[in-house]
Amino acid sequence: MADWLLATLRSNPELALFLALTFGFWLGPKKLHGFSLGNVTATLLVALLIGQLGLEISGPIKSAFFLLFLFAVGYGVGPQFFAGLSKEGPRQIIFAAITCVICLASAVVCAKLGGFDLGYGTGLYSGSQTISASIGVASGQIERLGLDAPSTKAILDQIPVGYAVTYIYGTIGSAIVLAQLGPKLLRIDLPAECADYEKQLGKVSGRDPGVISAHTNVVVRAFRIEADDLVGKPVGKLFPGLRIFVERVRRGDKLFDADANTTLEHSDVIVLSGPRQVMVDQVCSRLAEVEDRDLLDIPVEQVDVFVRDKGINNKKIVELAEEPWARGIYLRKIIRNQVEIPVYPEVEIVRGDILTIAGSTKHTAAAAKALGYAVRPTEVTDLAVVAAGIVVGGLIGVLTITVGKIPISLSSAGGVLLSGLLLGYLSAIHPIVGRVPGPALWLMNTLGLNAFIAIVGINAGPGFVAGLRDVGASIFLWGIVATTVPLIVALYLGRYVFKFHPAILFGACAGARTTTAAIGMIQDSARSNVPALGYGMPYAVGAPLLTIFGMVVVMMLG
Repeated sequence: MADWLLATLRSNPELALFLALTFGFWLGPKKLHGFSLGNVTATLLVALLIGQLGLEISGPIKSAFFLLFLFAVGYGVGPQFFAGLSKEGPRQIIFAAITCVICLASAVVCAKLGGFDLGYGTGLYSGSQTISASIGVASGQIERLGLDAPSTKAILDQIPVGYAVTYIYGTIGSAIVLAQLGPKLLRIDLPAECADYEKQLGKVSGRDPGVISAHTNVVVRAFRIEADDLVGKPVGKLFPGLRIFVERVRRGDKLFDADANTTLEHSDVIVLSGPRQVMVDQVCSRLAEVEDRDLLDIPVEQVDVFVRDKGINNKKIVELAEEPWARGIYLRKIIRNQVEIPVYPEVEIVRGDILTIAGSTKHTAAAAKALGYAVRPTEVTDLAVVAAGIVVGGLIGVLTITVGKIPISLSSAGGVLLSGLLLGYLSAIHPIVGRVPGPALWLMNTLGLNAFIAIVGINAGPGFVAGLRDVGASIFLWGIVATTVPLIVALYLGRYVFKFHPAILFGACAGARTTTAAIGMIQDSARSNVPALGYGMPYAVGAPLLTIFGMVVVMMLG
């Protein structure tokens, strides 16, 4: 059986690729003492193990998967990247760019001081900075150095060794430095600072945010109007300062929808929507509740809305709550660059955010039109635009400029990344252009990167054990330095030069280093999700920049 399986994998190496993905995705999420390897690292380790069988997956399939991944990365962060070019964005962009340069310099210096060859040094950069995507960009640059095939393969096989050895501390160490060591070095009481920042954002102690809440349980109930002081008043002024709305009115046998200017008559029956607690405290004591099934039969929904309107960009929730289209709308959640951020009145909304809103279908349709567009479940992806974006970006990327004797280009990978950024932004402005649903984007991103990593691991498998034996301990120690130093420098830089509020400082550092694992530990340490407010814009800068720096590492170490 074992001989048959081995022979089958050797004659059909594409099956070995999916075998690595199978066990990588099974092993990756499993936790030991609260830590998991993650899908990418687990897939690489499984692929390296499979590679011990002497398998090799040749051809352009590796590059094809990688280009698919890079396009998805650019497409995903494009709206946030360009939205950040206004107001507070430039400060965070500059901070993220400087942090990325420090990460690059730290890894290169450690590689030189450690005496590591080009391949090991490239792997050290990718692993210590937890930027798996840079492996593909660096590999492309190495292949353009003009070396003979055996030398090129030897260098490429060194990369997974350096990556695998340094990645684990790159992930764990980043979280520890930012969440545990950082606040102590800067003498910051992170929970207290986050609590203070929450107050600045409009959180009121002892109850949910009062303007639009992520936690409010919204209810719809019917009441009869009998109080004289409510008769003749526009319904928009019945409950000033409270997000309680009159949705419908029964007047005799007549049912009709209400707007802010509708006035009430004695014995009208109205449908109110609003937070349950506010309804109980403020309404039930004044009005008599009635059961009116026909009147209460209002279609309601919860829907995700992609923010694309430039008039919304950088506006606070408290400002948006006063817009006519916000009537009857309740904000449940905000997602920014795949991270949930808190919902408080003073939080600013930016283009590229995904808002989860609830309300009647009439109100959600109006809100979605004003904000951008509703993200409805769909299976349709504009593959023509996706494929064309990859082709055009790749063609632009391979254009080469020779400086001295060194060929310099974005590479096909860098070109596709930038193409994804642009198309992601254009799609946010004009959603009919290049539509890629969230699940499809996730598949392109996840499958593209992990399939690429699996092929790298399988092809490098035979030389991995020898390489690990030669440089394992040394490169691990230098990886600790390359991971830790940039983060500490970034903390002091953000605190004393860019003067970020401590509540968002640690999130900004995590975003610039694109370490999602760290943001979770930071929020746990802070006992607040406020640090996520600093994560989005730096991440949108760090993801493409650290990836492209894979090419720069090769140029500096080669």
